[in-house]
Amino acid sequence: MKTTPRFVGLDVHAATIAVAVAEPNGEVHSLGTIPNDADAVRRLVRKLGPPETLRACYEAGPCGYTLYWQLTQLGVACVVVAPTLIPVKAGDRIKTDRRDAEKLARCFRSGDLTPVWVPDTAHEALRDLVRAREAGKRDQLRARHRLQKFLLRHGRQAPAGVTPWTTRFHTWLGTVQFAHPAQEATRQDYQTEVDHARDRIARLERAIDAAIAGAPAPMRRVIDALQALRGVAQITAATIVAEVGPLTRFDRPRQLMAYTGVVPREDSSGPRIRRGQITKTGNAHLRRVVTEAAWAYQHRPQLGKTLRQRQRHLSEPIKAIAWKAQHRLHARYRRLAGRGKVKQQIVTAVGRELLGFIWAIGHYLQTEPAVRAA
Repeated sequence: MKTTPRFVGLDVHAATIAVAVAEPNGEVHSLGTIPNDADAVRRLVRKLGPPETLRACYEAGPCGYTLYWQLTQLGVACVVVAPTLIPVKAGDRIKTDRRDAEKLARCFRSGDLTPVWVPDTAHEALRDLVRAREAGKRDQLRARHRLQKFLLRHGRQAPAGVTPWTTRFHTWLGTVQFAHPAQEATRQDYQTEVDHARDRIARLERAIDAAIAGAPAPMRRVIDALQALRGVAQITAATIVAEVGPLTRFDRPRQLMAYTGVVPREDSSGPRIRRGQITKTGNAHLRRVVTEAAWAYQHRPQLGKTLRQRQRHLSEPIKAIAWKAQHRLHARYRRLAGRGKVKQQIVTAVGRELLGFIWAIGHYLQTEPAVRAA
């Protein structure tokens, strides 16, 4: 006997969950609000009927994927949807939890929602770690700026030829002192924050090394292979794998480019075709690391000592993809520079094509039986 599914929309908050159901006959009604805890979710599922007949959804947000795993363990088919891709009525000016849950249920039933990839335990743990390092790098930049601007306000500048934040620069910082106790206390506080940020990043990078070493073999294999690409060292490769997940979930490289938000926006109608800046609607963490890696392709193709060391245990097809990337992306950089494009636009275009080579490496590793058996 064929069962007719019921579509459940959940508007999830830290303490509560607003619930609505879209019935097969077209009726959409609210079931009120329940506490956001495991017991309340279990009682809700029992109330709604057999779990195999339920289809639940909620928006991706700060509450993470805890509810997804709870519903999945209870036998309910659940998806997490992209909040920026939920249809919005132009004249709708009333927003409540009840209306949001009803809209989710209605749009889910009509197939208008876009699900996001839910990471497994290994991917989510690595992603949390690389994002913590990214936050540490931002804090380090702010701490360094505070100290530098404080010294500049009082006419304290490093000697000529001393590059900021090198060993010589830190040696010079150790000689800086102020006669006034308040200013000296300020300098010591800023210096302590800089040292703390440096130690924090070093600690997180050691943790990332340990997490990669303890990751599942398929994940480690992709991280190692991506480092064959110029500009993609271990931290960047780990970020790509943690943010994207299995690269085989994208059938074409353009889908990965769109997921990253580096494709141009478009507003075309009839004979008029208008394209603008990149959409930036994808994964911002992935877009940042890929754009940073793209700067390496302004230099002519070569295999330096560091890159050769990263490639020493990789197969020849992987090395061939990386070498082709160097030639193609460098030529792309030179061609766009010759047309007078600004560097940021050039790097964005090169980063978009770099995603194609990342996709190629991931698909080669994850779809070739001979490679998986090696």
